[in-house]
Amino acid sequence: MKYFLLAALLCGSFAVCAQKPKFTIQGITLPAEIADRNNQFSGLYRHNNHLLLLSESRLQERAEAKVYALDLGSINAQLAKETQALTYKKYALLNLDKIRARLDSAGQVYEGLEGFTMVGEVAYFSIETATASPYCYLIKGELHDAAATITLDTRYLVPLPKPTLTNSTHIYNAGFEALASYDKNLLLLYEYNYFTHDNYAFTLPAAATTPDIPQYIPLRRLPFRVTDLVHEGKNRFTAINYFYSGNDDSVYRTPAPDPNARFIQAGAGYQNYCRLISLRYKHHQLRWKPLFELPAQYQTYNWEGMAAYQGGYFLINDKYGPSNQSTLLYLRKK
Repeated sequence: MKYFLLAALLCGSFAVCAQKPKFTIQGITLPAEIADRNNQFSGLYRHNNHLLLLSESRLQERAEAKVYALDLGSINAQLAKETQALTYKKYALLNLDKIRARLDSAGQVYEGLEGFTMVGEVAYFSIETATASPYCYLIKGELHDAAATITLDTRYLVPLPKPTLTNSTHIYNAGFEALASYDKNLLLLYEYNYFTHDNYAFTLPAAATTPDIPQYIPLRRLPFRVTDLVHEGKNRFTAINYFYSGNDDSVYRTPAPDPNARFIQAGAGYQNYCRLISLRYKHHQLRWKPLFELPAQYQTYNWEGMAAYQGGYFLINDKYGPSNQSTLLYLRKK
């Protein structure tokens, strides 16, 4: 009993206890068009028999506004070790240029699409803006499978106020990267959630026609980045919790005595780190605990998209990582 009590004390925060491996990891061979690093994928969503891949759609860099759809049947064939190329289609994102022009004219500089989820045939996306812009935005559009389009509703534009540091400055290059749907509601997490003052997420109903006002949900202080989020049922979610060691991201360096600091320390410097965490929404607040630490060979990828599938997860990076291209993994539950 005394050893049990000691373990409970050491893991009292349940946020830093070592996790046994819970998944095996398998890479998926992508077609050249999709593996192209210029897609800069930022979100995943499983919809019917497809895995949807959201491109950041950086219009300011003349990028195409699009979502790819990978056929899950061909993915399953690869996972079963069959030699089969993935089959896919591409959905054009219509009206994004009009929404971008509206933001830019108001001084809210569009930088790309980050979060992605769906409710029925309606797709929701979060827009990241330049650091100095006080708002990010939520938009939505109808998916038309036969036409291979997602037509964005130019009337639906929900401002999401960026949380700030105590000196009222914004976190560099941060937005609402994590977006998930649950019970016809939406949950959005900001990328940085380690403020010394209040940390919070946003929830709002998936309205049929008009925008609604986001409601605040308290969030227990969370180190590192949150780059995507998926609903698991019964108010449970899983998210990517990622740390990048570069100097531009020094604000994410968790200091001692926070025990999470040991994960990112490398001698006198820092190292990349990535894990999955589990979140629970209960009593109008969000709490989290670690779920799975990615193996060392996958720590240097910038994982930005996540989708649940058959008890496991798909993960995709943007363009950063040793492969220098889009890399899709499947984490299979043991």
